Amino acid sequence: MDITTPYLLFIGDAIHAKTAQGVRDWRPELCVGQMRFPTSKLDLKLPEMSFDDALAAGAKAVLIGAAPAGGALPESWIAPLIEAMEKGLDLASGLHTRLNEQAALVAAAARLGRTMFDVRHPTETFSIGAYAFRPGKRLLTVGTDCAVGKMYTALSIEKEMLERGWSADFRATGQTGILIAGRGVSVDAVVSDFVSAAAAALSPEAAPDHWDVIEGQGAIFHPAYGGVTLGLVHGSQPDAMVLCHEPTRSVLTDFELYGRRTLEDCIRVYTEMARLTNPDARVTGISLNTSKMAEADALAVIAETGQRLGLPCVDPFRTGVGPLVDALAA
Repeated sequence: MDITTPYLLFIGDAIHAKTAQGVRDWRPELCVGQMRFPTSKLDLKLPEMSFDDALAAGAKAVLIGAAPAGGALPESWIAPLIEAMEKGLDLASGLHTRLNEQAALVAAAARLGRTMFDVRHPTETFSIGAYAFRPGKRLLTVGTDCAVGKMYTALSIEKEMLERGWSADFRATGQTGILIAGRGVSVDAVVSDFVSAAAAALSPEAAPDHWDVIEGQGAIFHPAYGGVTLGLVHGSQPDAMVLCHEPTRSVLTDFELYGRRTLEDCIRVYTEMARLTNPDARVTGISLNTSKMAEADALAVIAETGQRLGLPCVDPFRTGVGPLVDALAA
């Protein structure tokens, strides 16, 4: 789906706004301001705006960028969202609750000719395909676990490539990434038989020097999310993979019975799996999320990991991703 932008970021009275924060961090040019209820303690450090203010500033859509408890759409948010459409704004949401299944919103959108984008729920259909080799270059971020920085690493790599004058596109596979990029497919909502096909469709045939930088999901060793990860690995047909890791974890997210694998083991398995559809696939670098570590400890772990594995190793926030892109150029 191609989403209307720029956005007014709607927070309401939620206590978490991961999606809005991601869009603000990576696409500030798409964020004209924020709207929150007087009781909200969240602050994205953007201008406070009414719908009229946002329209005057160029907004085209209201982005529901916060996650209420349980992921449902609060009743108290319905009236302001209808008002937004009455003012001439579309709606975009990454919530599990579909805007297009809320009777009051559906009626208002039909009456006003507005569009509501439920980015977590793909509208496309995908054919399985043959997975023949396709031109162009593809990089996929993969992980040792969930929530280790795959999206931020991919966005950082795309940014570095573009700053060097390379031809590159970030390919979003989750709701926050889609709202950052303005398009993509939330693969965790695709029927399992077609995840690989969705990944292939996201990274189609391209010019020989063009890089598609594909946002990874889950982890191949995760008992709940390994399926979607493997679908992305096969369908994206990656030439390069960057392994993302959080060094302070000893067990998998939400699965404390399962310890983490070694980086060496992860590299071996990801390479073996990827070579089903691209015999030349390889892991070309490591991205560490050292946000829970002191600076000196973090830099020491980055240096030790890179030396031990013989691969460029970075933390996108502390060191930048230049060495990862250097490795691709080489």
